[in-house]
Amino acid sequence: MAERRPPRQEAAGRVGDDAGPRPGAGDPPPFEVVNASGAAPVVFLCDHASNRVPRALDNLGLSPEELGRHIAWDIGAAALTRRLAARFDAPAVLAGCSRLVIDCNRRLDDGQSILAVSDGTAIPGNRGLTERDAAARALACFHPYHRACAAVLDGVEARGEAPPVVMMHSFTPALGGTRRPWHAGVLWHEDGRLALPLLRALRARGDLLVGDNEPYSGASPHGYTMPAHAGRHGRANVQIEVRQDLVADEAGIERWSAILAEALTGVFTDPALYERR
Repeated sequence: MAERRPPRQEAAGRVGDDAGPRPGAGDPPPFEVVNASGAAPVVFLCDHASNRVPRALDNLGLSPEELGRHIAWDIGAAALTRRLAARFDAPAVLAGCSRLVIDCNRRLDDGQSILAVSDGTAIPGNRGLTERDAAARALACFHPYHRACAAVLDGVEARGEAPPVVMMHSFTPALGGTRRPWHAGVLWHEDGRLALPLLRALRARGDLLVGDNEPYSGASPHGYTMPAHAGRHGRANVQIEVRQDLVADEAGIERWSAILAEALTGVFTDPALYERR
């Protein structure tokens, strides 16, 4: 079970420019915008796209093998996001730092924002952090990513349509000794305009076990991106989860990008998706 840090309040206004892991040569950028001028009025977001760590944090005391595991990022999610953005000619925003530096899909006052232990693995660089340390990571990674998400979404909406938000994630085949049977999951909360038709389309194939709010729930109080960029703005939205062993190589990524593109193509034809509610 993950060890949680004590809840804290967002403290960006209290930290000086000299605090924390400042970007340097060779450091990961806090975000990447892909296909910024894409014509489709849809935006893809990927909170856990990267397993990179700013050099000042010395890989958080972890080995390259540990940083390659699911604890550090959502394996396959970035590649799926890029493929789907290209297929639909849509913009996408990908987070640039590992979720172990700071989780871009958690509120800053959430105990899961920076984990000292993840799926049984101790994260040495996350032990004993001060409020200043945590706020500095937010300044370096969390805030720039979410500002970029907001800017891209607002830019698409300025063209005249409220863009549906598709959040791309992946999940480990087992967690805490429990196997997860789903091939994919469709997560949503309150607004099912996008999620429910997508769920039906994926299940209609007949060869996939697709979870409705599995293995996580869109109603979870821990999630940040869905309410921040979609729910509060009345934008249609869905969080897609694909099991990581299915997208761990090029063949799997190609197969699942095709599966998702086929399902989403039909769903995206509904004009109701492009209105605020």
